[in-house]
Amino acid sequence: MFVGAVAAAAGFVGWAVAPIRLANSPLDFTVRLGSPARSAAAQIRAQGADLSPRLFYWLARLSGEGTQLKAGSYEVEQGITPWQLLRKMARGDQSLLALTVPEGWTFAQFLAAADKAPDLVHDAAGLSPRQIMQRIGAPADLDPEGEFFPDTYLYGRGSSELALLRRAYRLMQRELAQAWAGREQGLPLQDPRQALTLASMVEKETGRPGDRARIASVFVNRLRAGMPLQSDPTVIYALGSAYQGHLSHKDMQVASPYNTYVHAGLPPGPIALPGAAALQAALHPADGRALYFVARGDGSSVFSDTLAQHDAAVNRYLLQAHRASRASGASRALGAASASSGASDASASTGERRRQLSR
Repeated sequence: MFVGAVAAAAGFVGWAVAPIRLANSPLDFTVRLGSPARSAAAQIRAQGADLSPRLFYWLARLSGEGTQLKAGSYEVEQGITPWQLLRKMARGDQSLLALTVPEGWTFAQFLAAADKAPDLVHDAAGLSPRQIMQRIGAPADLDPEGEFFPDTYLYGRGSSELALLRRAYRLMQRELAQAWAGREQGLPLQDPRQALTLASMVEKETGRPGDRARIASVFVNRLRAGMPLQSDPTVIYALGSAYQGHLSHKDMQVASPYNTYVHAGLPPGPIALPGAAALQAALHPADGRALYFVARGDGSSVFSDTLAQHDAAVNRYLLQAHRASRASGASRALGAASASSGASDASASTGERRRQLSR
């Protein structure tokens, strides 16, 4: 009997350190929440691993790891042993998927990406923005735009879309609260929501990271002077799906509280999801008296204190853009006519923007 027990023990140890046969390598599998060791092993076996649920249960029990197993998604390769698998699951060393939400996306873009994310449980599908905010523990009457932090979110297969949204919402609330607590004093901002709104405008206006604080300074200076902010991205946001890729004079007059050409002060809420750098820029704007800026065409901007300086900068970079357009058209004979037409449209659009800023 003793010899038999020793042989059984030796056989059990040998099984525990022998490689598991896998249907393919690497093998992905998912273990449901609340699964004990025997059930977890049965699930793993059903997904392509030749693993004995009975022996895995005893391995987990005898090792003391049985209560430490983590549900979720895992990836294993040929050569892994039952003991290594047990330790991997006790550590919660899961294979995770990622959803990246870039700075400057809108809430609608975030939702669309989440809806397409593989292996998420799409429990936000069909819900209104108000219902989503209620489900994630946010005030139901809070507009979701801007309230979610842009970042890369890791999730396991079978995770909840609402849970991911809840993480992004809570992270933004923490980032905003910290930024607001450390804000520069004397800013013309009444509350964190206004700071979030300004940060979203800075995010959408910025072509190069180094310009963020200077762009924020222009908006802050205009707020202090009682000047309209005249930010194109707010008009684009107001137009929504009606935006066709360029702003016309008619677009600039669109009736919307988000139109900062028509309405003074900040828009009623954010226009995008700002990142940490935009939050810091909005609450720590650069020193300076600039009231205007215009894009150079390379992602950077030129800043001006006076309208005369600004008009000169607009004319200079408009001329450069026109010359570049003509040179491009000349190099493509078949596209010369369309290139010339595009240059004319660009001239009208930029000239209109200069006149708008001159008001």
